[in-house]
Amino acid sequence: MRVAVVGAGTMGRDIALNLAAFGIQTILKDTNPAALDEARTTIRQNLRLYKMTNPAYKAVSKDDLDSLIQYTVNYDDFSNLDWVIENVPEEWALKEQVYKELAEVCSKETAFGVNTSCISITKVAALMPQPGNVIGMHFMNPVPMKPAVETVKGFHTSDDTISRAKALLKAMGKKMILVNDFPGFVANRLSHLFMNEAAFLVQDQVADPVSIDAVFKEGYGHAMGPLETADLIGLDTVVSSLKVLYDSYQDPKFRCCPLLQKMVDAGLLGKKSGRGFYQY
Repeated sequence: MRVAVVGAGTMGRDIALNLAAFGIQTILKDTNPAALDEARTTIRQNLRLYKMTNPAYKAVSKDDLDSLIQYTVNYDDFSNLDWVIENVPEEWALKEQVYKELAEVCSKETAFGVNTSCISITKVAALMPQPGNVIGMHFMNPVPMKPAVETVKGFHTSDDTISRAKALLKAMGKKMILVNDFPGFVANRLSHLFMNEAAFLVQDQVADPVSIDAVFKEGYGHAMGPLETADLIGLDTVVSSLKVLYDSYQDPKFRCCPLLQKMVDAGLLGKKSGRGFYQY
């Protein structure tokens, strides 16, 4: 099996690492050479962490990753792929451009996993010559530690693509949870309400981030609080997803908290910038 991962950000790196750790030949593609250099370093560093926390990674070596992951800025080796998993930012214009490029270079047998948290899978599939080959794959962060993937059936998604997706995810050590295509699906229609309302609680000075997250962790038994989760995802990504949800449903419950937008404008993006609701 040969899989290409498009986008070498946080999610793309972890997906490439997950694929290679399970012996799958992987291409990691990004337009920015510096992002690929950073990805190579980060993947090797992250392997040390996952070897300690996930038994499936204990036997994986850096040499295994080097032999299984190819880093590239072009589409030269995309003509003979089983899968493309796309991870570019949640911006429709950017996704549209990427899928138009993929339609030109991939074979009609290639299947496409859209790793999006909110954007319509049906809308993406309409860009492709074989729309039945497109399915949503909403991986959770951090990918190697999450046992399930929210998998989204678009209007055009074929039964064969669903079966192929289940097989791919099983080969990655993942369980497929199949849902239907509405913006935000299940995970983000719920989680973004929590994160957005938690930001309103900070803005309204009801409680500080530590106390808000403590209620979720110690009261509800969640592994992470909503503000810790927002910092991990990236506040810019949270804001972009809320805008997609608001535009899609025209429902005021998805109105982005002004504090979130202000923090993004100030460059406080969470863990990836070193500061969000918490300092890193």
